[in-house]
Amino acid sequence: MAKKVNKCCHNGAGKSAKERLKRFWDVFDKEDDVLVCINADPDALACALAIKRLLRYRVKQVIIAHPNEIHRLNNVAMVERLKIPLERLGNVKVQDYTKKILVDSQPTHLPVFERIAFDAIIDHHPVSGAYEAAFVDIRPQYGACSTMLIEYLRAANMKPSVALATALFYAIKVDTQDFSKHSVLADGISFRYLFNIANRNLVKKFELTDMRRSELKYFNVALSELTYSKGRFYTHLGKVRSPDILVNIADFLNHVDKIDWVFVSGVHGEKLVVIFRCDGYRKSAGKLAARIFGEVGSAGGHKEAARAEVPIKNLSLGDKEFTTQTLKRLATRHMK
Repeated sequence: MAKKVNKCCHNGAGKSAKERLKRFWDVFDKEDDVLVCINADPDALACALAIKRLLRYRVKQVIIAHPNEIHRLNNVAMVERLKIPLERLGNVKVQDYTKKILVDSQPTHLPVFERIAFDAIIDHHPVSGAYEAAFVDIRPQYGACSTMLIEYLRAANMKPSVALATALFYAIKVDTQDFSKHSVLADGISFRYLFNIANRNLVKKFELTDMRRSELKYFNVALSELTYSKGRFYTHLGKVRSPDILVNIADFLNHVDKIDWVFVSGVHGEKLVVIFRCDGYRKSAGKLAARIFGEVGSAGGHKEAARAEVPIKNLSLGDKEFTTQTLKRLATRHMK
């Protein structure tokens, strides 16, 4: 007998962890083949592993699939050392799965996700739409989606294995930047819960593996292109091997004293990728990214950190190339 599907989009307010867990479990049957979709990063990877644990013995199988290339060395190390089973979404026949879950993301975040009818959506990013799914739990106040999954595990009385605890522990560290970014008490409680279960030495290895020697050249380009104006840094790197180097450079520049905004862009494949950083105080990087690029590509994020990816063909540059000055003009035009 098919379960009733409700149209819902809520933030979990007023619901206990056990109530949310029961509603999540009620979506699935023993004969379900479940596909968990993620945009692979530490938080998404850890959440997918937690979902796999929550659904063990409750469904036929759980497969984790991601559309993005995993280039960042921290993430590669995490996947390899924790032996996380992954499939590329492009190699998976979505229609073969009876239930689909999206975690640490929302359908509007990527075009490939918009084409999939999800049965469950679990996320901690700002709500970007009203979704039709049997189960939706979106809590933007949380610093990490992994915190939400730890609450599910604890409600189920499932103690995570060392590997799962290590993944979740690392995910919270990354998404809260060691609690220097937005987080709530729940993040701290979950982090403390994992402290003596996770392999913290392994976490340190993940953290220290974040750059290839060949990528050092991009810092030279970034600094030579660097433009400063009114407490803001702008730099465009041109073509990059991986968008992750843009994140590394943006985070590096964000350490500089008296800098309110950092904008770092580069071209990867046929897309312009722009990384936004600010202190999040009376500012929102996510809202600014959406204002600038929302109509021509995918853009959004948190108050202090955001990202935009735009097909070059959508920028109407004509014969001109995108430059640091182009980046500066676009950002300045949309500043409030």
